[in-house]
Amino acid sequence: MKNEKAVVVFSGGQDSTTCLFWAIKNFKEVATVTFDYGQRHSAEIECARKIADELGVSFKVLDMTLINQLSANALTRDDIEVTAEEGALPSTFVPGRNHLFLSFAAVYADAIGSRHLITGVSQTDFSGYPDCRDTFIRSLNVTLNLAMDKQFIIHTPLMWLDKADVWELSDTLGALDFVQEKTLTCYNGIPSTGCGECPACLLRNEGLARYKAKKLAGAVE
Repeated sequence: MKNEKAVVVFSGGQDSTTCLFWAIKNFKEVATVTFDYGQRHSAEIECARKIADELGVSFKVLDMTLINQLSANALTRDDIEVTAEEGALPSTFVPGRNHLFLSFAAVYADAIGSRHLITGVSQTDFSGYPDCRDTFIRSLNVTLNLAMDKQFIIHTPLMWLDKADVWELSDTLGALDFVQEKTLTCYNGIPSTGCGECPACLLRNEGLARYKAKKLAGAVE
């Protein structure tokens, strides 16, 4: 893979930034593609842009605001409360988001001569989102190859990692401080450790605490 080009589906959050560092390590050339889908905070896109610039990779924003014409959710509507009730899809679920994002990312990858797509989805910490599961990614990979008569490979470095494991991976890649300080995961648009109260911050910060405890105990190689 070292001599090939990859496209990272990039939001500027913890997971996709860790994937970006993973891609830079494993591919000769890396491009990022970010999606404007009318998310609450435009700061997310600017954060992604700054990270891409700092790491010296290309940055492309695609307009996907048409999603807002079809569904209502807490990530695109500030009048919908962020909830995550057991047994129900979180209010932050955007129907079809990863399906659409990866499909458009594949078109972009084809246009720039890449067959590798990288996304930070995880079945271990998937928050109930069905389009973060391994079966969906595998299915979509086959569909994209059939639809475009190509041989794309969708890489999911975080698929079987929980949040503590993701922090460990970023540390292994020499990017722990960078990811901790410069990414934006918070549903309220606050970078770094965020608001500390929304589900995204709780998951991120609890994972960091577990990883630091594991490292302090000498359980990290």
